[in-house]
Parts: sequence; structure tokens; C-alpha cells
Amino acid sequence: MVEVLKKKIMTHLGHKEYKPTKLFDIAKSLGIGKAEFEDFEKAFELLRADGLVIIGSKNLVSLPPVSGKICGTFRGSRKGFGFVTPTERNSHGDLFIPADYTAEAMTGDTVIAKVIKEARRGAEARYSGKIIEIVQRANNRFVGTVIRKGDSYYLVPDGKFTEVIELQDVAAKNAQPNDKAVVEIISFPTHQNYARGVVVEVLGKSGAYKTEIDAVIRRFTLPYEFSSDCLTAAGQAARNFESADFSDRLDLTKKIIVTIDPEDAKDFDDAISIEKNPDRTFTLGVHIADVSTFVKPGSALDIEAKDRGNSVYLPGLVLPMLPETLSNGVCSLQPEQRRLTKSAFITYDNSGKVLKTEFAESIIRSTARLTYTEADRILKGQKTDRPAEVVSLLRDMKTLAEIIESRRNSEGMLHLDLPEIELVFDKAGRVVDAHPADNSYPHTMIEMFMVEANEAVARLLDSLDIPFIRRIHPDPDSLSLKGLAKTLKVLGFSVPKNPDRYDLQSIINYVKDSPAGFAVNTYILRSLARAEYSPLSIGHYALASRHYSHFTSPIRRYADLLIHRLLELYLKGKAQKNNSGVLSAEELVEIGRHISFTDRRAEDAESDLRTVFVLQLMQNRLGQTLQTVVCGLANFGIFVQCTKFGIEGLIPIDLLGTDKFVYDHFAQCVHGAKSGKIFHIGMALTVKIVSVNLAARQLNVVPVEKFKERPDHQKKIKNKNQQKKKKR
Repeated sequence: MVEVLKKKIMTHLGHKEYKPTKLFDIAKSLGIGKAEFEDFEKAFELLRADGLVIIGSKNLVSLPPVSGKICGTFRGSRKGFGFVTPTERNSHGDLFIPADYTAEAMTGDTVIAKVIKEARRGAEARYSGKIIEIVQRANNRFVGTVIRKGDSYYLVPDGKFTEVIELQDVAAKNAQPNDKAVVEIISFPTHQNYARGVVVEVLGKSGAYKTEIDAVIRRFTLPYEFSSDCLTAAGQAARNFESADFSDRLDLTKKIIVTIDPEDAKDFDDAISIEKNPDRTFTLGVHIADVSTFVKPGSALDIEAKDRGNSVYLPGLVLPMLPETLSNGVCSLQPEQRRLTKSAFITYDNSGKVLKTEFAESIIRSTARLTYTEADRILKGQKTDRPAEVVSLLRDMKTLAEIIESRRNSEGMLHLDLPEIELVFDKAGRVVDAHPADNSYPHTMIEMFMVEANEAVARLLDSLDIPFIRRIHPDPDSLSLKGLAKTLKVLGFSVPKNPDRYDLQSIINYVKDSPAGFAVNTYILRSLARAEYSPLSIGHYALASRHYSHFTSPIRRYADLLIHRLLELYLKGKAQKNNSGVLSAEELVEIGRHISFTDRRAEDAESDLRTVFVLQLMQNRLGQTLQTVVCGLANFGIFVQCTKFGIEGLIPIDLLGTDKFVYDHFAQCVHGAKSGKIFHIGMALTVKIVSVNLAARQLNVVPVEKFKERPDHQKKIKNKNQQKKKKR
């Protein structure tokens, strides 16, 4: 609990809205009760002893001021300057580094910067920094596009915060302008000179589907090929399965069990059954692929799966956590095939309350492989060739899912409405269109069942008092919620100063299908912490869950595989703290950090590649219009979201029209000083595509309608000028 409270305190003090206050008031803001206050004080004293927090005059608590030297991560800009994000929070935040003082640092490097205090701006002290040491290089290889200027060649790296690299001996790899290449740095940048590098690999012409896939794999250092040891082990495990005896398992091969997955899915790791009991209760059966039987701790497969952390789903390509012999073969719950599973049986009353939970190692034979689209058609009463028992099961699934969903909503579960976009590719791998991904009710059915199974296993492991990897989602910081409330009020919503789950639920429901919906849901998402993997027992805020882990996708997530191993120990009566199969809390902390990183890396890689493909489409549509919604405001421009293509565009503030437009932070709008035209969050706006910067992942647009001064305003100015002339 102390570690949890330390993190909460640092998050609270680091919030941009925080004003120094007394320790008791901090505890009150964080909702610390009497029972927790002793741990809270202990956590605070540990932070104070480490110099991470200070108590100033009048006993006001704050982060230490920025002074002397700071260590942090550098990110550079193409204009030469950069910023250092401190490893340890301070009261100032990111430190600005002028172009003259970046030394040889490149984006991602860990550096030490000397803090330089500048003139004050009002009551606010201003600081800049000078990099005096590069502690660790983040990378000495970059991926980007080769360009030529005169007789010289350069690499323009992919990404927003990157610097141009001068290339040496381009001919050695026969690199040509517009090639996508991997470059290794041989000398780092100075204020006078670019970084210099050599081409170590040419991936192909920039923009080609395979080239961009390979570029993302290299840029995010995604594991690709499996070692021969892994492939051999996977093949042997698959062969052993065919001849093994599983008579000790619960035999469910005669039971009606179905899988429901996307059209293009290949690894089916969850299947569902439902029993309607004589006492009018329901028993949900969630049957999950038993990967732990095939991947043993310490094996080559286990080491590789742990390193990968998860499968990576890129547009048109999957980089699996396990070799396809397992992931698409003997572990996948394919129809009419005997498959090993771990089953959770959860019995509910008519209000969705859990009455009983049981677990078993089982063997199933999936009756049918359904897609979400097909399941939706059946539930809507359309004609189907599926057997009557499959149709009946689907209807029972829908009934139970609705009961569970209703209960979870009453408990405060948040369901953000951020629709996914499905890209449409032609045969050459180019994006030609996009449309909203299917979000029919079968998606919600499966989601409800998976969440319930994940909770059920976490409840069990908590009752055994053994450490395990949880999927945690911390409660939002009170200052984050206050900031969110302010923003929502400016947007016209009635919100308490400290909104709770139910307030957020109401807002999400209110803006559903409205123009402001995307922006409001995005603001709510940004106010929440990011979910991660950790053995800390702090629950999952968005799911309103006290006990939560990941259990239902062991084919594609290492966290789930660890949970399966603990469940196996429990079923064999060996789940005890001193058992060699139970990892310590310290080991789980390290694993949690690693797989949280690989999880974020996979999301970032997928998002980056999707952006590339959509921007390529936009390049072919210069001058065409897009229907967008204003989703962000800044002093340099307006951000708009095209929900059809899932892409964000920027309108530079000086391109809004002939009027002078000004950003008003407090009113959360951009307004014309003369015309009175106002741009606000959630406002629908038709824009024209003017340019695309593929390397920087940026789409530039302008409003179709140009905004000018009001005629009556111009007339007043003209009259005033005439009066001035008469006075002269």
C-alpha cells in the first residue's frame, strides 16, 4: 500500500493544476481515510527522505524547485532546440534546451542538463538548460526516407521529434532518393553540424506497403523471426499433443460451445458455453486455450514469449507472441478440433450477481466458429444454416450479457465511446477507403464474458494470498478530475467539481452520437491514468473492479500465460507462497514493467503505421474536403479529427482567415478579434486538405470557409478613420 500511496502523492503534486498546500489537505484530496493515514504519512516521509518532495514555509508541500542539474530524457525538434523531461518530477516540468546547448543529444537519449535561471515573467520564474552529459544513448539506428540536396544525401527520420541525419557513402548500399533506409549514427549532432550516419539497410521505396511494414518493425524494434530453437520446440509440442492422454481432464467435447471472433482472426483463444439451470440461474462457461500446457517455464518458447510480451497486430500483418504452429495451430480453438482449455464456470442469479465460481482443466471441441457479423445477423432473426442449438446458445448469451452489462453499469463501469476505424486496402496494399469497424452487440457480449472471467480468476488468486500479475488502472488524481470538470463546464456540461464514475457515465451517454462525442470521450480518456501490469492490488478504475487480471488471451499476452500457470497450481493443490512455481512480488514488478512497455510499444507501432497509410491516402486527395470535428486547441492552431479515417489534422492559426485569431485558454476557444468567429471543442468543421508531412506524421488542413471581419465592424473602422482625418 505504501508504494501505491507514493505514486499517488507524486502524481498529485506533479499535476499542472497543483498549488502548494498542507499535507492534511493532500490526504483529503486523495480520499485518504483514517485507516490509511498512517501508511500515507509513511509514504510521504519516504519521498521526503529521498528529496522527492519538500515542506516549505507555512508547512506547504511541493515538489522540489528546478535547480542545479537534472537528469532526464531529451526530445529534439527539427528547428534545433529541444526539451528534457526529468526522471524525477520537479515543480517546473520539462526543461527547455536552446539550440546552442543541445550538445550531441538526440531524441530519446538520457542526459544531464545544467539549469539556467532566466528573467522572471510576472510571478513565474523562467528556466532553460544546457546539456552537459549524455548518460545513455537511446538508439544509434534510425529509420527514415533518403533525400538529396545538391550533391549531399540526408535521412529524414520517421516521427515528430527527430533530426535530419547527413549520410556518408550512400553508394555502398545503392540507396536512392525516396528510399526508406536504416541508418547507423557514426557522429552525433552539434550546433553547427548534422548528425552523420551510414546506410546499413535499404528497405525499399518509401510508401510501398511492405516497405512501411518493415520500417515500423525496425523503428519500434519489434521481434519478427523466431529462433530455430523456438520453432523446433513448437513443432515438438504440437506433435506430442496428438498422442497424449488427456483422460484426467474434464471432457466437454459433447457440449455446445462456440467461438465468436473477427472475420480475419486466426488465433481463437476463447470459447463460450451457457447452461440454464432448473433454479432459473445461468452458468457461464468461459473456456480459454491452455497455452501453459505447451509453453513451460524456462523453456525457449517461454523466454521468447516473455521477451515479446504480446502479439503485435499491424494493419495486414500479425507478429505473434508464439510460433504459428501453436498460435494458429494446436492452441487455437478451431471448430470440430479437440483442444485443451482452462475453464471458468460462473453461476449468476437473474440480477447478474455471482453465486458460485468453479475452475477446471478441460478439453473441448468447438461446435462452431462464428464471426461478429454472423452472430449479429442471427440475433436479429435473419436466416441461418447454423443448428438450432447454436442459435439458442447465442440468444442465451445475449440475455446473460445484457444482465451482466446492466449490473456492471450500476457498479460504475465506464465504456468510452471511441469507435475504431477499419482501413480498406487494395491488392497492392494501399489504403483506398475506411469505415467504422463493426461494433454490433456480439462484441459487447464477448467483452462482458471476458471481463467476468478475468475478475473471477483474480478473486480466486487474491483469496489464496499469493502475488500475481494484475491489470491495474489507478483511480484518477483529484486534480485531473477537477481539470476535466472545468473543461467540460466550458463545453456546456453541468459537472460536479469532483466528478465520480457515475458523472462520467452520464456525460458519455449524453454525448453519444453527437458531434462533441469524440472530443469529450478523448478528454475523459486523457484525464485517466493508463492501465498497466503490476502485482499492486489497487483495482481497475474504468471497470469498477476491485480484483482484476488478464486470463483470457494467453495466445497473445504473456500476462495471461502467467495467470494460467498459477491456476494450474491451484487446481493441483500447489498454489502456495513458498511454491517454486509462484513468482515473488519483486520478480512480478520487473515482468510487469517489461510487458507494460511491450504493450505500449505494440499500440504505438500499430497507430503509427495506420497513420502512415491514411496520410498516403490524403496525399492523393490534396485539395479535397473532409468532414471533421474540432478536438483540440492551442495558441498555434486548431486540431480537428476526421472520424471517418481516424486521422487528426492541424489548422495553423494564421490560416483560419484574414481576421486575427486568438487562443483563449480559460474560455477554451479560438476567436476572431474582429469578426467574433469562435471555434470550440466539438464544433463540426469542413476542411480542405492542403499538405501532408509523412515523415512528421502531420496532416495540414484549412477551413473551406474563410473568416473575415464583419462588414458592420469594417464600416465602424472606416468611420473612425474619417473622423480622425477631420480632426487633423
